[in-house]
Amino acid sequence: MVQSYFCATLFILYTITLSSFTSAFTPQQYSDALSKSILFFEGQRSGKLPANQRLKWRADSALHDGSSANVDLVGGYYDAGDNVKFGLPMAFTTTMLAWSIIEFGENMKSELGNAKEALRWSSDYLVKAATATPDTLYVQVGEPYSDHRCWERPEDMDTPRNVYKVSAQNPGSDVAAETAAALAAASIVFQDSDHSYSHKLLQTARNVFDLADKYRGSYSDSLGSVVCPFYCSYSGYNDELLWGAAWMHRATQDASYLSYIQSNGHIMGSEDDDFSFSWDDKRAATKVLLAKGFLENKIDEFQLYKQHSDNYICSLIPGSSNSQARYTPGGLFYKHGESNLQYVTTSSFLLLTYAKYLASNGGNAACGASMVPSETLIVQAKKQIDYILGDNPMKMSYMVGFGEKYPTRIHHRGSSVPSVHDHPDHVSCDAGHQYFSSSSPNPNLLVGAIVGGPDSNDNYGDDRSNYSQSEPATYINAPFVGAAAFFSGH
Repeated sequence: MVQSYFCATLFILYTITLSSFTSAFTPQQYSDALSKSILFFEGQRSGKLPANQRLKWRADSALHDGSSANVDLVGGYYDAGDNVKFGLPMAFTTTMLAWSIIEFGENMKSELGNAKEALRWSSDYLVKAATATPDTLYVQVGEPYSDHRCWERPEDMDTPRNVYKVSAQNPGSDVAAETAAALAAASIVFQDSDHSYSHKLLQTARNVFDLADKYRGSYSDSLGSVVCPFYCSYSGYNDELLWGAAWMHRATQDASYLSYIQSNGHIMGSEDDDFSFSWDDKRAATKVLLAKGFLENKIDEFQLYKQHSDNYICSLIPGSSNSQARYTPGGLFYKHGESNLQYVTTSSFLLLTYAKYLASNGGNAACGASMVPSETLIVQAKKQIDYILGDNPMKMSYMVGFGEKYPTRIHHRGSSVPSVHDHPDHVSCDAGHQYFSSSSPNPNLLVGAIVGGPDSNDNYGDDRSNYSQSEPATYINAPFVGAAAFFSGH
């Protein structure tokens, strides 16, 4: 009786919620959000910009990255509003862009090519970082403290472009395994359209995963003075090793990776419930990824991952017996005060991906004694995506350039300092602070950027100095790409 009542309640809730939210945005508006979420990555590009660059206020930057170590590390993405290339969030961004295309690329239509270009911009860089020197992975370019003291556009950057790496002597299993995951996932995307490139990505992924597994240790220990507190690996490296192995298995179907997962899963978090997914912590996503193997291929050893995936998903569903997620009064999933929307986009992506896995195999999520259908997961994700796009108490979009009202004073150097086209003269480290302190809107629109988002009471001040709320990041946008693609096709 309890199960029937709960299922009935969820169905009623689903019906009411769906009718309430169906009209929030049209498929065309989700398509517009998808286009803009991909365009954002062009504003984050480092290196020599291509002729088809669409955000014209950007120009070439960091054209000598890697030269201090006699390697070519030109390219890749700046992670957020600064000018450092941090390897761990860039690799995670790459993995999520690839996963977005793998699961929802068929809904991207004319944007699929742009999505693949965004992916290739980072996968090209990761190949460079992984192959420049044998048994070495370059994981960061830019001295972060001097970079963060300055407020200058990347085109004027004159802070030290120090190069940092992990190797057998200085292990970084976390960043290396995430890089392997990124390259493996990207290899799937390019398998049909560019087989030789796909093969190169996969071979590089194999080598990087071997480096991560053979020489175990956290890059926070090897490079703590420059990666912390910015992108410390707080969760350790076991979650990335299992995540990397899961992606290697999916990309290769090599039985050795299946054996690795079976042998090492229990010491790498397979039996733990974890309720977060971010550039740092991959445990929940790994379970969803491996649950696919049980749902579709009936790999008995992966049944455990289905159970734990259910636990994670159910934690996000209000009213479920497993529910433990916190929501703002306006209904936004609220995990952390700093850059909260990263957790909103990652959890929404997992809700939609798991819903897809369940629906294609006639399954439900088990929340205690109750069964939750895939439609409920979709409704929950839709609430979150719609909130980001403007269906919220502030009646504003948290994506720059989407809707009538959106953030105009984002914490982003390139966006807030006049472009080199409008102001050709060099803007120095200290001179740029006048633009940081200005109350005027940013002169350059970073279209598609999703900012950190509102506080726990749904308030947002549009304050450039409040980076927790106003700074965009590649790893906020990457999972959103998949979610926007889903809703643009439904």
